[in-house]
This record gives sequence, structure tokens and C-alpha cells, in this order.
Amino acid sequence: MSAPAASAARSLADDLRARSDAQLVALLQARPDLATPVPSDLTSLAARATTRASVQRALDRLDTLGLHCLEALAVLPEPASRAEVAQLLGVRPKACTIGLLRDLALVWGPDCDLRLARAVRDNLGPHPAGLGPPVAELLGKRDLAAVLALARDLGLQLDHPHAAACDPLAQVAAHLSDPAVIADLLQDAPPQSRAVLEQLTWRSPVGALPRADRAVDRQSASTAVEWLLARGLLGVADAEHVVLPKEVALALRGGRLHAEPSTAAPAVEAVSHEPSSVDAAAGVAGAELLRLVEELLQSWGLTPPPVLRSGGLGVRELRRTAAGLQVDEPTAARVVELAYVGGLIADDGQAQPVWAPTPASEQWQNLSPAPRWAVLARAWLGCTRAPGLVGTRDPKGAVRAALSADIERPLARVVRVDVLRELADVGAGLAPQPHSLLGRLHWQRPRQAGALVDELVTWTLAEAELLGVTGRGALSTPGRALHAARVFEPEPAGPAGPDPVADAMGALLPEPVDHVLLQADLTAVAPGQLEPVLARAMALSADVESRGGATVYRFSPLSVRRALDAGWSAHELLELLAARSRTPVPQPLDYLVHDVARRHGQLRVAAAGAYIRSDDESLIGELLAERRVAALRLRRLAPTVLVAQAEPATVLSVLRQAGRAPVAESADGVVVVRRPDSRRTPPRQPPQPTSWGQLAPSQGLLEAVVRMLRAGQLSYDQQLARSARGPGPALTATDPALTLATLRAAAAARERVWIGYADASGHVERRVVEPLSVEGGRVTVFDHGTEHVRSFSVHRVTAVTRADESA
Repeated sequence: MSAPAASAARSLADDLRARSDAQLVALLQARPDLATPVPSDLTSLAARATTRASVQRALDRLDTLGLHCLEALAVLPEPASRAEVAQLLGVRPKACTIGLLRDLALVWGPDCDLRLARAVRDNLGPHPAGLGPPVAELLGKRDLAAVLALARDLGLQLDHPHAAACDPLAQVAAHLSDPAVIADLLQDAPPQSRAVLEQLTWRSPVGALPRADRAVDRQSASTAVEWLLARGLLGVADAEHVVLPKEVALALRGGRLHAEPSTAAPAVEAVSHEPSSVDAAAGVAGAELLRLVEELLQSWGLTPPPVLRSGGLGVRELRRTAAGLQVDEPTAARVVELAYVGGLIADDGQAQPVWAPTPASEQWQNLSPAPRWAVLARAWLGCTRAPGLVGTRDPKGAVRAALSADIERPLARVVRVDVLRELADVGAGLAPQPHSLLGRLHWQRPRQAGALVDELVTWTLAEAELLGVTGRGALSTPGRALHAARVFEPEPAGPAGPDPVADAMGALLPEPVDHVLLQADLTAVAPGQLEPVLARAMALSADVESRGGATVYRFSPLSVRRALDAGWSAHELLELLAARSRTPVPQPLDYLVHDVARRHGQLRVAAAGAYIRSDDESLIGELLAERRVAALRLRRLAPTVLVAQAEPATVLSVLRQAGRAPVAESADGVVVVRRPDSRRTPPRQPPQPTSWGQLAPSQGLLEAVVRMLRAGQLSYDQQLARSARGPGPALTATDPALTLATLRAAAAARERVWIGYADASGHVERRVVEPLSVEGGRVTVFDHGTEHVRSFSVHRVTAVTRADESA
């Protein structure tokens, strides 16, 4: 369905009604909040497009040039032209992005008759582009005697002040708006007054001045500021502040809105690397990240850390995790957060909750390395969490914890997408300098520029390097695939096809090896990244001694006991090592495993408080005399039984630290085996990103929305046609925000509307009214039915729709 033929638009609603279906779809794609929920017709769409919240979202996405064009339109008298905007910005008319602003419904009308949508001025603030109010507005705050005195001081010949056509304020304002007059006045300005003007010209136009509203003329002026006030070059904002008028500021700026035109983002300064070296570094980083996440899952599967009462992971637990992964705490926080947003760890929800691996982590570990990396990379790009905030303090002085809600930042996802876009635009092998990247991002989204964005950019670059999305600071081939994959779109239904993100990283990851080299000094060398099953077995039975091109593991009594605690027998462990080693099992390793297995389980610990039992009475005696376990306060109940004043977990920990090899047993004497995968949460969904802005629906859905808007508009027009012959159109309930916006729009345009109004008994009355003002939750109207001015509570207005001229 195409747009109906229309004459010149009188409002934004008329402008939208004249647009084609393709133009309306483009508007809804650029401003998806306008389609949720679907408006009833195009008139309602226009009202929603001019609400303060929706306009603010649209402005936050504008680049510097678009924002400057809006500021120029806010400064110029309405209506304005494209040529006037270009002149004020110091650019060619074609450089102005008026077409984009019109497509976004922030501006409407042809190039010779441009008008700002309502709420744009409010969102730009009281001083767009740092300009104060017009001279006429400031003079309006003075009484007539002060205006006449100013006119005399300026040597202005006014019409007779009592003549009907005389308007002294307008004449003085017109005089002070002339750039030539302002230039003449400035020639005589003393240096101190010029210094005051220089401070106010390009910065805030408001300055503090005690008793600013007292009367000042040329004779009484004694200071630099009073000299300016006496000549109308400064105005009075309030009793304590003065303000530089817009016309004076523009004259001082040379007729330009900004010091320098800004038609394009600044150039990028970048360091060049060979693309192959970038991908090599990314592949190493990706493999290391997978190792860290796997070790985290194994560690937390055995000893899950507790959840803080306020939510999150404690500082000590993060420090312990960092030590176990052999990384610094910021890196540990990033790894933990990646596992969290990837749905691999979660709060188990128990009475004493802990952070533990989820059932989804087992499915993830069964994938090959490249798909595992793709899961983490997509989760990172789509999440709204900022791990860089971990360890910082909130406004109350509390430390922000990993895995807590305190590090949710909806802007984080926007910054990540923007950074990847800029890295992709720079070119292959080019690593942008951070300061130049920040400069481009500030130009792209000037309303969001600030300390938080700068930190988010820095953190994003560090996170991308950890993931392997970048290598040596440049976007890697997998990072480019991730950027091009449009991760915010839903996955298509049906069988899964090739994954370009996983394929790109798969080409860089080393092939996992299925063997180790056992050596006589109780070490084993892994000549590459081990396959998952072997990697988990080695991590359980040995400790990493060094990393590099090859990983060196060392077997010790403690590491072997760890494997036995997890349920392995000596025979099973040695059998696995013999099968996966290219060298025979050395005799020292065979002796070590059998010796630890012989002593393993001689002590049994269970709940009493906790008791310890052993068939070896001499071993029980040794424990009673052992100073390292004195904190357990052991007592002998029987020749082979001790009781401890501590929980079984504490007893096990203390005994192991003392070099013993105890095992836990149940109440019926059965050994309790704790496997690495023994602790799992119930099924959990990954955390949902906090919405910074709604994502655009699909093309087909938006086309259906436009058809609904056309049909609703047709019904609306038919209702208006009937209203001229009957009691009025059928009223459909509107949401409160739309009701408020429509009433404000009608008050600004002095238009009549039909409203449904619920009285105290709940009865809904239909009225034709002309809104006069909307404030404090009430709307003041002229009621055409009673021909009286009335006031209604906005929350009782059930519906509102525009009335035609004959209603």
C-alpha cells in the first residue's frame, strides 16, 4: 500500500502520513522503540515519536554532524532552511544531514521550511551549542522603565512610548540583534569586559554575579560586568546569574555555531602488522582462553565458591581463583564473567548457595575447541556486563564484586559493537592507537562521550585481546567474522549450518594432541594443546610446572591424591597414563602412585561433629600428638576413633595440609568420592542482557506493522468523517504515555481533541476539548460542550484522539 497523495504537511503527523511504506519501515528500523507496542495509527506514531524518552534515544545515536544540525535548527528562528543551517555551521548545504534527521522524524518539512519535532529542543537543553536565550527573551524580564533607559543609553530613537503601535522591547531587541551594532559596542569595551565575554563565548553562557537583577545604567556601571549589562551585551538570568544573549555570542563567534566545522570523524592513527602475525596471536589467545575456562569449570566443580549475601563472588574467592588459574585478578574476573554470560556457571539456588558449573557446561566441554570459542565470543559481544568494574568502588564506597548486578552497564554492549565496527573499518593488520579510536567514537556518539565510555573502550580492547577477537591490537580474522555475523539477530530455525565464526577460529587453533611424554623425574611434557579428556585427566593428577610451546606437568603425592580423591584407582590412573604416553611409565612414577594409593583412605572422616577412624591404632596416636592438627581439638573415643570439634570438610582440609591422605565416608561407612563434575547447578539460562535500546524487528514484521498503521489510519480518517455528522468517533483506549504526549501536542498546536474521561463512579464521558496546558498531572482545557474552562486529572483520561475542524 502506498502513501496517499497529500498537500504540504502542517505537522509531523501529516508528514508521516505522506511517507511511503518503505520510508516508514526505515523509520521503525532506525527507531525500534516506536513499534513497541504497535501504535493504533500514524497519528499515534507521530505522538510517540515526539515523546521525550523516544527523542532522547534517537539523539543518543546521532553523530556529531547530525547533532550540530539539530542545534542549528534549535538556534535559528522556525521555520529555517537547509542553507541557513549550512551557513551557521560553516559547511556546504549538501554536507548537512537534514535528510537523515528527516528520516528519523526529528525534523520535518522541505529544505526551505524545516521544523524541529517537539521534544527535540527540550532534549538539547536550555543552551543548545552553548548559546543563551535571545535578546528579546532577556529584555522581557526587565520592566518598561529599564528597557526605556537602555534605549536611551544606546542612543536609540523610539516611537512615542504611549503610541498604540510602539513596542519598545521589540525595537531595542531588534537593535541589539544587529551584528553591526554589536560590533560598534564592542569596539568601546574595556579589556576587562572583553575578557568576561571571552569566558562566556565558547563555554557556558551563564556566569555568577551577586545581585545581578539590580538596575544598572551607564552612569552607575563600575565593573566590567556592569559595563556589559548597561549596554545590553549581557542579560539577567536570575538574581544571582547573568547570561550572554544568543545574538551577542554569535557575533563574537563570527556567525558560526562552532569554532570548527565537523563534517567527518577524525582520522585513525594505527600501527601496521602482518595479518598473519595478528591471526597467530589471536589463535594463541583463543587457545589459552579455552584452557582457562576449562580449568575454572574443573576447579569450581570440585570446590564451588559461596555466593555473597548481596550476590556476586567474594574478593578472597576471586583471589583464590586467580591463583589457581595462574593469572592476575583482572584477567580472572574476565574469565569468570565470560563463563557466566556463556551460561557455563551459575548460582545453584540452594539454601547456602554456591557458584557451580551448569549442565550446559558439560555440553560445552564436549564440543570441539572452535565451537567452544564461538560460544564465548558471541556471549561476550552480546552481554551488557563490564568486568573492568570488578574491584572498583560504588558511590557508597562498597567494592563491586564479580558476578554481581553492580557491574551491569547496558552501554557496554553498544561500545563493544562500536569498537569492532571501527576496528573492521580500519583494515586488516592495522591496530588503532587508543586515543585516536576514542576520538572517532566520541565523534560517532557525542552525547555518550564521557569517562565511562572511555573506560569501556579500554576494557573492550583488553577483553578482545584476551578472547583472540584481536591480535596485537588489530582485528583478527575470527574477530572480523564475529563482527559480520550480526549476533543480535535470532538464530534461524532448522538444522544448524556452517558457523563462520567457529570456522575462522578453527583455522587458527592448533590441533589438539592425544598424548604426553612421561619422564623419569616425575614430569610429563604435553607437546601442544591436549584434547579435552586427556587435559582433564592431567589437570587432575598433576600440577602445571611451566607453560610455553609445550606444557610441563609434575606429579606429586598431593596431585596423585587429588586424582584418588576423585574416584580413580591406582590401576586406572597408571593404565590411562600408559595408554596416552609415547614413552613407558617410569618406575618412579609407578612407585609414587602405588605408595600414595597404599596410604590413601587409611583415615576416614565423617560427621559427628566430625569423627576420624582408622584401623591403624599407631596412626591415631600420631594424630593426637600432631601439632599441625591441634586446631581440630581431637579427643580419643576408642583405640581407632577420634572425634573433632569441626565440620568434616574442615577436618579433611586440615589433615591434607598436614600431609595426610584422608577420605570422607558416609554414615554407613562407604567412601564418598568427589568427582570434578559432581557439583552442578539445576538447568540455568544464561543471564539476559540489560536493554540499552530495543533491537529492530525483522523486515517482514516491520512491513506488517506498517500495514496495520495504514489500516488504523484509514479507520481513523473514517471516524473523523463521521464525526461531522454524528456524536464523535469511536474512542480506543490509549496508553498513559501516548495520552500525555497527545494532550501536550494538542496544547502546543491549539488543536481540539476527543477524550474519554472516567468520573468518580467509573462512567466514561466523551468530550470535545481544546487543551490549554498540561502540568502537575492535570490538563486544563476549554470544554466545547459546556463552553467553560475545566481541569481534568490526566490519569482519568481513558482515550484521546484528534478532532477535525467541524467536530
